[in-house]
Amino acid sequence: MPEPLKNHYSEKLVKSLSREVKKEHPAFNSRAFNRKVLSDEWESLELKARMRRIVFLLGEFLPKSYTEAINILTPVSEKFSGLGHMLFPDFVEQYGLNDYRLSMKALAHFTSASSAEFAIRPFIMQDTEKTMKQMKRWSRSQNEHLRRLASEGCRPRLPWAMALPEFKKNPQPVLDIILNLMDDESLYVRRSVANNLNDISKDNPDVVVEIATEHLGRSKEIDWVIKHACRGLLKQGDKKVLPLFGYSNAEHVVVNQLSVDKKVSMGSELNFNFDIKSKNKRLGKLRLEFVIDFMKSNGKTSPKIFKIGEGEYAENSRSISKYFSFKPITTRRYYPGEHKLFIVINGEKVASKPFELTE
Repeated sequence: MPEPLKNHYSEKLVKSLSREVKKEHPAFNSRAFNRKVLSDEWESLELKARMRRIVFLLGEFLPKSYTEAINILTPVSEKFSGLGHMLFPDFVEQYGLNDYRLSMKALAHFTSASSAEFAIRPFIMQDTEKTMKQMKRWSRSQNEHLRRLASEGCRPRLPWAMALPEFKKNPQPVLDIILNLMDDESLYVRRSVANNLNDISKDNPDVVVEIATEHLGRSKEIDWVIKHACRGLLKQGDKKVLPLFGYSNAEHVVVNQLSVDKKVSMGSELNFNFDIKSKNKRLGKLRLEFVIDFMKSNGKTSPKIFKIGEGEYAENSRSISKYFSFKPITTRRYYPGEHKLFIVINGEKVASKPFELTE
């Protein structure tokens, strides 16, 4: 089992942090800081709660002047990286909203060793126009971390972050930044642009369809961004998006001999297989998926779609075998009862069979 993410904020990290702070600021009471951070309930705190406790206690033990505190933490931050480094931009988020200029400078420095994508968002909420102008300047930086921050920080639906409701309604300020980054030399940046566009597609699908239509075919980098950005729309079987990627109506394809396990127990695997056959000489370009209607606690069902594969199939027929694991996961809870599995080809449900999930 993987180590819990919260362990990135360990006793070792806390003590290392206090040592580095004391080097920069000898008056820092490292023993008292360590004692308060690592108090009895520390072990029960999750990732964000641990980070936030460290940040609040840094605010308590460092000089009350925000400028002095940032001048201390800036060189300290260079000794850390990854998730453990996220506390530095979080310090800016918690204490720097009233010192915009210094905070922008600090976030630009801190983002290279982790990311300031969460910390920038309260500044966007507080002064959207001013902060988006700063993000646009970052989008033209030679530093790929700043260019990535310019995109990632303004995602309307960034996971685990506060939403940006104005950008859900009107994504134009976001588009003014990310459309200039679609063919960025850095995959790190392009991936963020694609995720941002995917966010936008959930509230403004027609906007993303228009962008896809206009930009597809300009370069392989842009094509990758567009395909990744449209993944949500492709899963939904969007009739405007599917043809952009060559997925036409699949009426010529027939599903035969769909076989699904009649019963599957919690923690085990559901096996299913089927054949596809073309009425023509070739199967052609297909996007193959399956949907499971999951039973919910209230007795209703909720569908979830999963990809099988996609490609240009020259043969006339093909046999496909797949399985779905009902092992416990943190992102989905399973409930016993009748479920249903559907086969989806080019966005259309073409065959289905029920099965029962048991305890």
